[in-house]
Order: sequence, then C-alpha cells, then structure tokens
Amino acid sequence: MERYEKAALSAGPITEGSLTSTLRTLLFFTALMITLPIGLYFSSKAYIFEGTLGMSNRDSYFYAAIVAVVTVHVVLALFVYVAWNEGTRQWREGKQD
Repeated sequence: MERYEKAALSAGPITEGSLTSTLRTLLFFTALMITLPIGLYFSSKAYIFEGTLGMSNRDSYFYAAIVAVVTVHVVLALFVYVAWNEGTRQWREGKQD
C-alpha cells in the first residue's frame, strides 16, 4: 500500500496545464470516436462498396460495418498511444524540475 502512495507522490503535482492538455486530448478523441466510424460507414457503403464496386445493398452493409469497426480500433489505438506518450512526457518534465 505504501508503494502506491510513494508512486503517486513521485509523479509530481498536477498542474492546470496538464489537466487542460488531458481534457483537450480526451475531447478530440471522443469527437473522432463519434464522427469517424459513422462517417466512414455511410461513405464507404455508398461510394466505395455500392458505387465503385457495385455490391448489393446487403453485402455493402456488412463490409461497411467492418470498415467502421476497424476505424474504432484504430482510433482507440491512437488514443492509447497519445495518452501514453503524454503521460511519459509529463513525467519527464516533472522529473527534471
């Protein structure tokens, strides 16, 4: 239990700038998570699968859903990557002080 308390204390103080940066990152990826999969679902269904490839309506639903699911996973992976790097950057800045 003491180890966790020491780790929390060694992380440094939370400044308003770091909170603003974290909130901005969270809101950006929230907007991406809402708009990108939905937009790619409908645009890939209409323009790529039905328009360009000439698939049936039923097949285009299936493949457009796959595009949306892959997009969700890409956005989540990007969020984890950015959050991880932001946390290590703030930790390094706090460590140098």
